[in-house]
Amino acid sequence: MHEFLVSAAAFIVLVGVMVVVHEFGHFIVAKLCGVRVEAFSFGFGPRLFGFKYGDTDYKVCLLPLGGFVKMTGEAPEQNLEGTGSHEAPPTNDPGAFTSHPRWQRMLIGVAGPCANFVLTLALMFFYFGWINEVPAVMVNTTTVEWVAPGSAAAQAGLEPDDVITRFDNFNNPDWEQVYEHSRLNANQTVPLTVQRAGQTLQLSMQVPATAKSDSFDLSDEGISPEYLPGPIAVADVVAGSPAEKAGLRAGDEIESVDGHAFHFVNTLRAYMQAGGGKPVTLVVLRNGATVQIVATPEFAGGYILGFDSKPIPIVDKPLSMSAAMSESVNFFENNSLLVAEVLQRLFTHRLSVTQLMGPVGIARAAGEAAEMKGWFSKFGLAGQISLQLGILNLMPFPILDGGMILLLIIESLIRHDISVVIKERIYQAAFVVLMAFFAFVIFNDVSKLGLFTHIKP
Repeated sequence: MHEFLVSAAAFIVLVGVMVVVHEFGHFIVAKLCGVRVEAFSFGFGPRLFGFKYGDTDYKVCLLPLGGFVKMTGEAPEQNLEGTGSHEAPPTNDPGAFTSHPRWQRMLIGVAGPCANFVLTLALMFFYFGWINEVPAVMVNTTTVEWVAPGSAAAQAGLEPDDVITRFDNFNNPDWEQVYEHSRLNANQTVPLTVQRAGQTLQLSMQVPATAKSDSFDLSDEGISPEYLPGPIAVADVVAGSPAEKAGLRAGDEIESVDGHAFHFVNTLRAYMQAGGGKPVTLVVLRNGATVQIVATPEFAGGYILGFDSKPIPIVDKPLSMSAAMSESVNFFENNSLLVAEVLQRLFTHRLSVTQLMGPVGIARAAGEAAEMKGWFSKFGLAGQISLQLGILNLMPFPILDGGMILLLIIESLIRHDISVVIKERIYQAAFVVLMAFFAFVIFNDVSKLGLFTHIKP
């Protein structure tokens, strides 16, 4: 219940802010162009409270799932009201949306997505310029710490200490980009370039089908990334655990496991899973002296030794204004390219629609980000959602801003307005398609929650 409440609250706040910012973009440009805005609403449904200033009713409504801007004459049905026909009546209302030049209406349409783009840049600029959490020590290259035998990475020829310099079509990727491009290439072969002992090698890897799953991790490919230098530091040992029985103590530093120099506890976990629970020999640094101990992992949902490692030390290193802007632009560019690649792969049937994240998935991600320590997960997710909302609204599909702009471009080319009844039919058909797609995505989200796993046929 706690997880549900946190996810719901985080989703409402996140989507509410993103949509209100989007609608504010439409609102401010409409006002500048002299279009009458009848309502600016936060939320949908019955009006709770608000005030009217000029022609505009600024209000808060019952359902806090975004908001909307209502402009005079914006919707086709508004032009038909009271006419008794399917043709738009002549209007002399200078404040109506349709009374303004098409270029102004296009500006109003594109202003919403642009507001989301500005919000993304502003959020990440603030994060990098005032926070910028970074590990106190870290490995800056995409170096492979360990490769699970028999895994997709092993079959591709990857080895420990390889540095990945190209993955799929991305040069000098970080581990997040390797992860994202693995998900995009589920059950497909990707080319990669690695540096090994001064040599450049061209390899290819078959990404497992499990990359489609929300629970996918790079360990599913057999890759354990090297994030940190130095040994694994033991913070605490669980009483009665294999680690305690073997003699491991808090304050120990694990320098090697069966001769492998591991630096991250997740690598040790992956190694024990691959070993199937066989005993492991640990070389431990204790009070300046080296101690060798042998521990036998026990199975508890996975093989464990029973100790907690010291958390990665994180420090805030705010960047200069110019560097913060550069990083925010890089964030914008990289995530824009990722969205474009997802869309391209969807349309070329190289990516399944079932891999898309809908409202339920966004709520889960928002809840997880809200409970994570640190600020990057929160700012990063908000920036991504705002950017994606802007890009998707620019798609040339009726009902969306891009669809309205496309119709205005067509009218400009044919030099007359499209019949209102035709527009109305287009919007009605588009609404049905959009709702069907929306329902499919929600069902797909819910099916990933595991609610139906115990239902027998």
